[in-house]
Amino acid sequence: MCAARLTEVSRIPASGARAVEPFDLDGMSFLAIPQLAYDIAGQPPDMNGGDSDTDLLLLRRAAAGYEPFQALPAPGGEDAEFFHIGDRAFLATASIRRGHGPYEFATESTVYSWTGSRFEPFQSFTGFAAKQWRHFTVADRHFLALAQGVAVPATASSNQPSRIFHWDGELFRPFQDIPSQWAYNWHAFGLDGHEFLAHADHVTPSRLYRWDGSGFVFHQDLLERHGRAFASFRADGTGYLLVACLLGESKLLRWDGERFVEHAVLDGLGAREFAVLHGKHGLYVLRVNFILGTPAAPKPTLTSQLYQWREGHLAVVGEFPTSGGTDVAVFSDDQGPLVAVSNSLSADVRFATDTVLYRFTEEPSHQD
Repeated sequence: MCAARLTEVSRIPASGARAVEPFDLDGMSFLAIPQLAYDIAGQPPDMNGGDSDTDLLLLRRAAAGYEPFQALPAPGGEDAEFFHIGDRAFLATASIRRGHGPYEFATESTVYSWTGSRFEPFQSFTGFAAKQWRHFTVADRHFLALAQGVAVPATASSNQPSRIFHWDGELFRPFQDIPSQWAYNWHAFGLDGHEFLAHADHVTPSRLYRWDGSGFVFHQDLLERHGRAFASFRADGTGYLLVACLLGESKLLRWDGERFVEHAVLDGLGAREFAVLHGKHGLYVLRVNFILGTPAAPKPTLTSQLYQWREGHLAVVGEFPTSGGTDVAVFSDDQGPLVAVSNSLSADVRFATDTVLYRFTEEPSHQD
């Protein structure tokens, strides 16, 4: 048994960071950080306020750390998804809104393509309160799925379902709509010969879909309400699925050969995102917590968790501070695993908050 540790390496100033996407391209290492909003001088603290005519931060790793490389227009930035199709590279950005109040939720989200020296606009998609893109493949076919929507009375007539697009060789074309009201996330994974697609929603059930050869069909409900994100892994020969819940307890589900059943409940509220880390001496899960309380009176300064898989369950083996935590990503450099955590709100509910990079290490425990 080993002791795992997260050691802070550096901080990257950002504003309302909603995600962090590390990727390598043409011999360079990048971080993409979408930003929800900038603080407006004189405006009272409001986690749903601010100026959302923002740029996505694209930073390149240099000897002294990450430095600015390019700013990509991505108003109300919620997500960035990097992917390849053949020898082409793309960066999809999700925009929840634009403006600085009142806000426009019916706005475009843009997919950028790599020209060899920079990213340029490739294709734009008109959506409504876009939250997340996810690229995945099934049977050598490329899909790009957009989670979107916000269910409040003022937007009921304009809301849109989540949408899956299919690559036709030139562009992404509409493929299938997924019923939703206030969608947040996707997770695509394969298990026991099945191709699954999990979809998280805040006000309707978070559901698991299964590829049937021509489309994605309903397989089972995963969580009744307040879904945020997923992560999957195999341990001890069994498949598991984590389901993050913001306003309730998150769950670890176990595959029984036909469906996922409850295996364990993770203590605490506020979960926003998970990431799986395969260490040299074990399997780990990082959990990032967002806020407690309500949007009108949020508590963003929380403690997030590092779990290790031990004897059939996830045990908390470490904690780290988050401030309106929104995303966590695992990647590596020549010294080993790194963890990036995006924070979106300061203690006084302002958007100017750092994204933090950590070094992950494992050390023998005293029992070894």
